[in-house]
Amino acid sequence: MAAIDPKYPGADLIQGGLDDWRRGIESVPALLAQVGAPRLRYLGIDIPPTSVECPEHRLYALLAADTPDSAHGRYNALIRRLVSFERAAACGH
Repeated sequence: MAAIDPKYPGADLIQGGLDDWRRGIESVPALLAQVGAPRLRYLGIDIPPTSVECPEHRLYALLAADTPDSAHGRYNALIRRLVSFERAAACGH
């Protein structure tokens, strides 16, 4: 399995999310990692089985519960970080 290169953009967020996910903690980073799970698996990153049926909706709901007025912008920013990480990881292979 591929290791997460800490030089990739968003690597800290993805690694923290995977760590939380493995510990059973439902956090913003853990849900973001679950959103990206299919692509991350394809890239060879060790991903646990998905524990949330629709992580995209759960992530948005968690953001909205914290700060409803900025949930949409925060969600989009997190997805952009995920995509940046995935692109960098794809180029690194």
